[in-house]
Amino acid sequence: MLEGDEAPRLIDAVTEQAYNAVLITDGDLTNGGPFIVYCNPAFCRMSGYERSELLGRSPRLLQGPDTDRAVIESLRRGLEEQVFWEGSTVNYRKDGRPYVVNWSISPVFGDDGRVTHFVSMQQDITSRIQAEAERDMLIQALNQAHDPILVTDRDARIVFANAAFEALTGYRFEEVKGHTPALLGSGEQSPDFYRKMWQTLENNRPFQARFINQRKDGSRYFVEQSIAPVLDDIGRRTHFISTSWHVDELVERERVLHSMATEDKLTGLLTRRAGDDALHGALHAHLIGGEPLSVVICDIDHFKTVNDRFGHLAGDRIIQQVAKVIHQQVRASDPAIRWGGEEFLIVVRANSAVAMGLAERLRKAVEQLRDAEVGQVTLSLGVAEMLPGESIEQLLGRADGALYRAKRSGRNCAISGAGN
Repeated sequence: MLEGDEAPRLIDAVTEQAYNAVLITDGDLTNGGPFIVYCNPAFCRMSGYERSELLGRSPRLLQGPDTDRAVIESLRRGLEEQVFWEGSTVNYRKDGRPYVVNWSISPVFGDDGRVTHFVSMQQDITSRIQAEAERDMLIQALNQAHDPILVTDRDARIVFANAAFEALTGYRFEEVKGHTPALLGSGEQSPDFYRKMWQTLENNRPFQARFINQRKDGSRYFVEQSIAPVLDDIGRRTHFISTSWHVDELVERERVLHSMATEDKLTGLLTRRAGDDALHGALHAHLIGGEPLSVVICDIDHFKTVNDRFGHLAGDRIIQQVAKVIHQQVRASDPAIRWGGEEFLIVVRANSAVAMGLAERLRKAVEQLRDAEVGQVTLSLGVAEMLPGESIEQLLGRADGALYRAKRSGRNCAISGAGN
């Protein structure tokens, strides 16, 4: 406990050394009062006045053109009602420069219950107000941006999302605030994709890729997304900012172009060129992973007779019917290719026994076809499994030889080219 005159000395020292400005006026509101009776060094630094220039003056000397009259009137009422008051407005330094001050005023009561002084604690909040104004302007600008923008903290928790983000995803900012962008995940991209993303970002490098995201209503959408770490003055990561470009239309155009380049126009199966790529991809998997690889080559029996007797439109129709059967019978993992005019190739990621089973199913299914004009349609098929050290050309040669033997054996049959 402080004794004697220790308490007043401590209060004087605290007030003089305080970081915030302190101003004390008398309690007389008449004749233009109250008037300043004390100000600490912090107040002098803030206002630009010497203490001697302030003592005995009214605080009104700090007011100017942009001082809010309504705030001053509210302050005056607080003084008259002898209650605690707080507010902020524009004041002016001695050199005429404005600053925004926030201050609180408390009445000091004497032993007789009358106000003897008013104590004002003041703080220059110009920088804070400017920062808030710049932040508001930035938010407004970001909300005017056409592209979705997302900002997260260092832990990837969302702290800002603009209006374009809301329009694209169907989520309001309030719904995603505090969540991670994982709530947009569609499940269409592998864990390796996200691992690579985080490895890049954690090295403080930007990451850009195409994302398949999911809206609030569950629908999928594509964006080209750029994510960049935000670093402070000493290189610490504080936030991540993400900008996206909605590319659904681009993806659809790419899909159509890819389809045009890889799908046979008549049958919807792979073209010869795309099929060749698929065959070499399967060979790579066979060589690296050791999985078995077989091929089935099939040819429509007596197709030249169909064209000569019924015309090319009928021939195209028969090709389409056979292609439909092939598409129905093969697995999604086994590429089906229109290898030539009436010739088809199926790449089977399995051994010859599985491939022969597929060939027999195809033969029987096509045998059931009855065209109203042409009548019954049949297939001849050759099957071969990849042998150690064999090339693609050798594999296809053995399958083609088996197909030739099937033709010579009376057609409408499947023969294996094993060992040839």
